[in-house]
This record gives sequence, structure tokens and C-alpha cells, in this order.
Amino acid sequence: MKLVHVELKEANAYVASKHRHHKPVTGHRFSLGAEKGGKLVGVVIVGRPVARQTDQRNTLEVTRLCSDGTPNVCSFLYSAAARAGKLLGYHKIQTFILASEPGTSLRAAGWVKEITSPGGDWNCQSRGNRRTDQPQGQKERWAKILVAQAANKEYEIKEDEG
Repeated sequence: MKLVHVELKEANAYVASKHRHHKPVTGHRFSLGAEKGGKLVGVVIVGRPVARQTDQRNTLEVTRLCSDGTPNVCSFLYSAAARAGKLLGYHKIQTFILASEPGTSLRAAGWVKEITSPGGDWNCQSRGNRRTDQPQGQKERWAKILVAQAANKEYEIKEDEG
């Protein structure tokens, strides 16, 4: 399998044609694809966190991941997204999956389940017009920490000066 860069337009077209329950996204930070035998077999779209309370500067969120069913594509793409995020200086990467999904690919890529959300839509009196065309049930947040932290101090990897 080979990792390739894909533009958002191409990634969204792939999601539109193959994703079970989500539609394309509006924006992203970056998108990656997996090729096998010269054929695109999966995409991951990585953007800013959807929830406003989440650290927008240091956290990435996988907003879409989609494959044609080729074995190991999802874990390959989750791992690649985390590596890219780390190289770009982000501290954490996260995603949400349906509570009914097993999370096997995430576990294989070294991600951990953090919480189970109650589900529902994001509309309220002060904030309407949010999308409701996606599943509204319980979801699980999975994440991977990208920067080692100890005692609230971040450790940076420094290049040798030699």
C-alpha cells in the first residue's frame, strides 16, 4: 500500500461515492489517500475539531475516513494522519465513531477510546441550522497523543546541531 496526497475535492468525491452514512465535508487541514496497485482504495480527511470547546490550535480531528474494504486501509490511514499531524506540530488527533462500530482499526493504529457521548444533534435555540443528516446516536471519541507531556511540560524533539 502506498500513501498519497489527495486534494479535498478528490477526497470528498470518494466519500460521496463510498461512505455509509456521512456526506462530504466543507473544509480540512489536509487529506491523504491510500493506493494499492495504482488504485485509490481509501481516504482520510483531517480538519479542525468540530466542537468549539476543543483546542482548535493543537488538536486535529479526522472528520472522514472511507475505504473500499481493502484490508488494513483504515488503520494505515489513521496511522498516517497521526504521523502527519505530529510532524505539523499538533499535540493530539481525535475522531468520533458510532458506538456500534468496534474501533478495531483505531486500536490497531495505537489510538485509545476516551469517552462515549450521548449523541443527538447540535441545534438549540441560540444555534440552529446545524446539519442533521448524519447519525444522531451515541458516538465514541478516540484519540492519539502526538506530543509527550510530563508535569505539564512539553518535550520537543530537537535536531542535532552537528
